[in-house]
Amino acid sequence: MTGYGNDREAYLKRLRRIEGQIRGLQRMVEQDKYCIDILTQVSAATKALQSFSLELLDEHLGTCVVDAAAQGGDEAAAKVSEASAAIARLVRS
Repeated sequence: MTGYGNDREAYLKRLRRIEGQIRGLQRMVEQDKYCIDILTQVSAATKALQSFSLELLDEHLGTCVVDAAAQGGDEAAAKVSEASAAIARLVRS
């Protein structure tokens, strides 16, 4: 079971909104809009994805990692390692 199961529709709604932002960027390029205006929208889409990622990571830590830690053993170590790698990827991006 995934940690975001209860909020799946909210996550999907946010992703659809981000998808709309990306489509808007495509239209801006097709319509030859001013570069700075496109970059402004790229920044907004990037921030939206970062916000989504952080919320999903928080959900993962609060459910999957906490549950694994309660069970202990190799599963706990694996979940912590997995979360640490995900954080590293987010920090690099």
